[in-house]
Amino acid sequence: QQQQQQQQQQQEPQEDETEKRHWQDFCLWKATKPQEEAIASWKTEIGTGRPGWHLECSAMARKYLGDSIDVHCGGIDLKFPHHENEIAQSQGSTGKPFCNCWIHNGFVNIEGDKMSKSLGNFLTLKTACPTAVDVRAYRYLVVTSQYRAALSFTQANMQSAKKSLQRIDKVKHKIQTA
Repeated sequence: QQQQQQQQQQQEPQEDETEKRHWQDFCLWKATKPQEEAIASWKTEIGTGRPGWHLECSAMARKYLGDSIDVHCGGIDLKFPHHENEIAQSQGSTGKPFCNCWIHNGFVNIEGDKMSKSLGNFLTLKTACPTAVDVRAYRYLVVTSQYRAALSFTQANMQSAKKSLQRIDKVKHKIQTA
């Protein structure tokens, strides 16, 4: 378990772990690229394009949750520019604080690599946990992991979670039959 904790600490994302560093990463309007579909853009006075995706999140949060919200969650990779854009847009629009508490979770790593569609190691819960035992083990793995650290999804960690649950079930049974 100590070795698992050390590995987890080594895999923790850093606050500034992002490729986005330029002022143009903040975007309210994105120009249409030649390879993008025409149905995802509109002609305007400033050119053909679409709203920046951060703007949609600010608009939805305001519509459904109000001008200020208590808690906002997301992956550490969304802290900048996504969440900073939401703050700037929402507070600029309302003059009120956008969010009282931010919670940023670590990445999910699959066998040591960050889970990513582009790497081809993307899993859904349905494929990763085909049985009820697997689902329960995954839940245990998640709740026993530090939320800001990377979640290391490996077969070894899933087996360890299953064994832990078997020990818990054994103790529970002894208590119930005592």
